[in-house]
Amino acid sequence: MSFQSILGNFALILFVLTLGTGVIWFLDVFVLAKKRRAAADAALAAYDARNAKLASEGIRVEENKRAEIEASILRQPLWVEYSGSFFPVIALVFFLRSFLYEPFKIPSSSMLPTLFVGDLILVNKYTYGIRLPILNKKVIEVGNPQRGDVMVFKYPEDPSVDYIKRVVGVPGDQVVYKNKRLIINGNEITYQAKPDFLDDEHLTYFKQYSENLTGVTHSILNDDQSPSFVRDPHNFPKRENCTYNSDGFSCVVPEGEYFMMGDNRDNSLDSRYWGFVPDQNIVGKAFFIWMNLGNIKRVGSFK
Repeated sequence: MSFQSILGNFALILFVLTLGTGVIWFLDVFVLAKKRRAAADAALAAYDARNAKLASEGIRVEENKRAEIEASILRQPLWVEYSGSFFPVIALVFFLRSFLYEPFKIPSSSMLPTLFVGDLILVNKYTYGIRLPILNKKVIEVGNPQRGDVMVFKYPEDPSVDYIKRVVGVPGDQVVYKNKRLIINGNEITYQAKPDFLDDEHLTYFKQYSENLTGVTHSILNDDQSPSFVRDPHNFPKRENCTYNSDGFSCVVPEGEYFMMGDNRDNSLDSRYWGFVPDQNIVGKAFFIWMNLGNIKRVGSFK
């Protein structure tokens, strides 16, 4: 399932806004404000000298104008005032979104029954390492994706698009998908039948199973009408690591890459079709639904 953040270039937009408002704030604090203060002091000195001269000549003067003159000269231009007000807010949002948590919206059903269309989720940005914003380059090692994690990443065929899937294979794993059942490194994954799942979007029932993915239990869906084999896999990098047949496929996950699958197994465009996800494409670990406007009961953590 593909999905994008509220704005496709939001990270870049935030960076430019943070940089622009920050430069203006810096100039105001260390340059412009001092110039305004110097101009105000000069104007007040001239005002005081004029009043002293008039008073010596016996002319009555209005002394209450002094504060008004000072306030008028020290007042920030609107563009400086707004930039200074927005800078800390924009900078905080940029920091939180770049290094801590980023929101996304789920637009399709490829992760059913774990994630529904319309779910607004949070993604932990530091679980898999601290990365530079915009460049997405890892600078501090923290941890690595584990089997069963729900992960957001840059779609290998178009890095401008964010995808979300479940980690099925980590580097070095042999992932076999045979008759719609996973076998990891020769170990058959266990499944338990659950009540059929109604997909409200398509008004269709699907077979539902509890899948124990090497210790991580979650639900998956199967469509009895869909075949086990993979239709028209792409010519992706390191495709020689995979073999396809009428029952499914077998892939050995390369070093530094991951094999991803959607929980809605027969309705997900994933690593079976377009290949492995390199570490540099990782965005973060999805862990919490913070809102679904169509169903408030969806709010909460998930596996």
